[in-house]
Amino acid sequence: MRMRFLAPVVLSVVLLASCGGGNENKTEKKDESAATSETPVDNSMVTPGAAEAAASKGAGLIEQKDCKTCHKIDTKLIGPGYKEVAQKYEATEANIDKLADKIIAGGSGNWGEVAMTPHADISKDDAKEMVKYILSLK
Repeated sequence: MRMRFLAPVVLSVVLLASCGGGNENKTEKKDESAATSETPVDNSMVTPGAAEAAASKGAGLIEQKDCKTCHKIDTKLIGPGYKEVAQKYEATEANIDKLADKIIAGGSGNWGEVAMTPHADISKDDAKEMVKYILSLK
Protein backbone atom coordinates (compact mmCIF):
# COMPACT_ATOMS: atom_id res chain seq x y z
CA MET A 1 0.00 0.00 0.00
CA ARG A 2 2.84 2.42 0.83
CA MET A 3 4.51 1.81 -2.52
CA ARG A 4 1.29 2.73 -4.25
CA PHE A 5 1.46 6.25 -2.75
CA LEU A 6 5.24 6.59 -2.67
CA ALA A 7 5.84 5.93 -6.37
CA PRO A 8 3.73 8.88 -7.66
CA VAL A 9 5.30 11.24 -5.12
CA VAL A 10 8.84 10.25 -6.10
CA LEU A 11 7.97 10.48 -9.78
CA SER A 12 6.46 13.96 -9.28
CA VAL A 13 9.54 15.18 -7.43
CA VAL A 14 11.84 13.91 -10.17
CA LEU A 15 9.74 15.58 -12.89
CA LEU A 16 9.58 18.88 -11.03
CA ALA A 17 13.31 18.86 -10.37
CA SER A 18 14.11 18.19 -14.02
CA CYS A 19 11.85 21.02 -15.23
CA GLY A 20 12.86 23.66 -12.68
CA GLY A 21 15.95 25.13 -14.40
CA GLY A 22 14.26 26.69 -17.43
CA ASN A 23 13.09 29.93 -15.79
CA GLU A 24 16.55 31.35 -15.16
CA ASN A 25 17.42 31.59 -18.86
CA LYS A 26 14.15 33.34 -19.69
CA THR A 27 14.72 35.85 -16.91
CA GLU A 28 18.27 36.56 -18.05
CA LYS A 29 17.10 37.16 -21.63
CA LYS A 30 14.40 39.57 -20.44
CA ASP A 31 16.95 41.47 -18.33
CA GLU A 32 19.36 41.72 -21.27
CA SER A 33 16.69 43.05 -23.62
CA ALA A 34 15.46 45.56 -21.04
CA ALA A 35 18.99 46.86 -20.53
CA THR A 36 19.56 47.38 -24.23
CA SER A 37 16.25 49.15 -24.85
CA GLU A 38 17.03 52.18 -22.69
CA THR A 39 17.97 55.44 -24.35
CA PRO A 40 21.67 56.27 -23.86
CA VAL A 41 22.55 59.29 -21.75
CA ASP A 42 24.62 62.11 -23.27
CA ASN A 43 27.81 62.19 -21.20
CA SER A 44 29.84 64.29 -23.59
CA MET A 45 30.48 67.04 -21.02
CA VAL A 46 31.25 64.69 -18.13
CA THR A 47 34.47 62.88 -17.35
CA PRO A 48 34.39 59.19 -18.31
CA GLY A 49 32.74 57.07 -15.64
CA ALA A 50 31.49 60.01 -13.58
CA ALA A 51 27.89 59.81 -14.81
CA GLU A 52 27.68 56.07 -14.14
CA ALA A 53 29.12 56.54 -10.65
CA ALA A 54 26.68 59.36 -9.88
CA ALA A 55 23.75 57.41 -11.28
CA SER A 56 24.55 54.31 -9.25
CA LYS A 57 25.10 56.37 -6.08
CA GLY A 58 21.86 58.29 -6.67
CA ALA A 59 19.91 55.09 -7.32
CA GLY A 60 21.30 53.60 -4.12
CA LEU A 61 20.32 56.65 -2.10
CA ILE A 62 16.78 56.53 -3.52
CA GLU A 63 16.53 52.86 -2.56
CA GLN A 64 17.48 53.71 1.04
CA LYS A 65 14.86 56.45 1.42
CA ASP A 66 11.07 56.47 1.21
CA CYS A 67 10.98 57.78 -2.39
CA LYS A 68 9.31 54.64 -3.78
CA THR A 69 6.28 55.35 -1.62
CA CYS A 70 5.27 58.18 -3.97
CA HIS A 71 7.40 57.77 -7.11
CA LYS A 72 8.08 55.10 -9.72
CA ILE A 73 10.47 55.23 -12.65
CA ASP A 74 7.97 55.01 -15.51
CA THR A 75 4.58 55.90 -14.10
CA LYS A 76 2.93 58.48 -11.88
CA LEU A 77 2.04 57.15 -8.47
CA ILE A 78 1.34 59.94 -5.97
CA GLY A 79 4.09 62.10 -7.43
CA PRO A 80 5.44 62.10 -10.98
CA GLY A 81 7.47 59.26 -12.43
CA TYR A 82 11.21 59.87 -12.55
CA LYS A 83 11.26 59.75 -16.36
CA GLU A 84 8.57 62.44 -16.45
CA VAL A 85 10.75 64.65 -14.24
CA ALA A 86 13.74 63.95 -16.48
CA GLN A 87 11.72 65.02 -19.52
CA LYS A 88 10.70 68.29 -17.87
CA TYR A 89 14.11 69.36 -16.57
CA GLU A 90 17.40 69.60 -18.41
CA ALA A 91 20.42 68.26 -16.52
CA THR A 92 21.99 71.66 -15.75
CA GLU A 93 23.70 72.62 -12.50
CA ALA A 94 20.94 75.17 -11.82
CA ASN A 95 18.20 72.54 -12.22
CA ILE A 96 20.11 69.96 -10.18
CA ASP A 97 20.52 72.50 -7.38
CA LYS A 98 16.86 73.58 -7.58
CA LEU A 99 15.52 70.01 -7.52
CA ALA A 100 17.88 69.00 -4.70
CA ASP A 101 16.48 71.88 -2.65
CA LYS A 102 12.96 70.70 -3.52
CA ILE A 103 13.74 67.20 -2.24
CA ILE A 104 15.04 68.59 1.04
CA ALA A 105 12.38 71.28 1.61
CA GLY A 106 9.37 69.52 0.01
CA GLY A 107 6.56 71.57 -1.48
CA SER A 108 3.70 71.50 -3.95
CA GLY A 109 2.38 73.13 -7.08
CA ASN A 110 4.72 71.80 -9.75
CA TRP A 111 3.04 68.42 -10.28
CA GLY A 112 -0.41 68.79 -8.74
CA GLU A 113 -2.11 69.45 -5.46
CA VAL A 114 -0.41 66.78 -3.35
CA ALA A 115 2.62 68.18 -1.54
CA MET A 116 5.93 66.35 -1.46
CA THR A 117 6.99 65.81 2.13
CA PRO A 118 10.26 67.44 3.19
CA HIS A 119 13.33 65.25 3.58
CA ALA A 120 15.46 67.37 5.91
CA ASP A 121 17.56 64.31 6.83
CA ILE A 122 19.05 64.20 3.31
CA SER A 123 22.24 66.20 2.78
CA LYS A 124 22.46 68.61 -0.15
CA ASP A 125 25.17 66.48 -1.80
CA ASP A 126 23.08 63.31 -1.50
CA ALA A 127 20.01 65.08 -2.86
CA LYS A 128 22.08 66.25 -5.85
CA GLU A 129 23.22 62.67 -6.52
CA MET A 130 19.60 61.54 -6.43
CA VAL A 131 18.62 64.30 -8.88
CA LYS A 132 21.49 63.41 -11.23
CA TYR A 133 20.26 59.82 -11.31
CA ILE A 134 16.66 60.88 -11.97
CA LEU A 135 17.69 63.26 -14.76
CA SER A 136 19.79 60.51 -16.35
CA LEU A 137 16.62 58.47 -16.99
CA LYS A 138 15.56 60.38 -20.13
